[in-house]
Amino acid sequence: MKRKKLNAEEMEEVAEAIAEEVVEEIEHAAETEDALAAEKDRYFRLAAEYENFRKRSQKEREDLQDFIRADVAAKFLPVYDNLERAVLTVTEDEAFFKGVEMTMAQLIEVFESLGISKIPAVGETFNPELHNAVLHIEDEQYGESEIVEQFLTGFMLGDRVLRHSVVKVAN
Repeated sequence: MKRKKLNAEEMEEVAEAIAEEVVEEIEHAAETEDALAAEKDRYFRLAAEYENFRKRSQKEREDLQDFIRADVAAKFLPVYDNLERAVLTVTEDEAFFKGVEMTMAQLIEVFESLGISKIPAVGETFNPELHNAVLHIEDEQYGESEIVEQFLTGFMLGDRVLRHSVVKVAN
């Protein structure tokens, strides 16, 4: 096979054709690269959206569980109050008293397992976020804004108040 020798003009035409093909290939590569970058960006945005959705859904589930737990616990607070009154009542029936005492202990265990705790009151400084003062006395033997008596036990679920403690405050 013999090769045909090209003159300068023909060589220039071939060089221009090759240059045009190279330019077209470069443009096509740039377009492909831009399309790939756009798809990559879309993928990362979609992945971020999914992650945000997953986190938001998890948070909503946890909030719903806390809401349900708080609602159920609030319905048991009157039961606690009645058992507390029964424990404080003087009775001669030792077996009855022991049964009430055991029931109260079991209810407290259930509350603790659910993350429900009593709000400290007597001897503490009054805190309007935790306590509801219904009586106020002036007595020098107590400190400023000291809680001297609790009428109703307050409860918290984690850091959320289920019911404020109803208290008497001094000074």
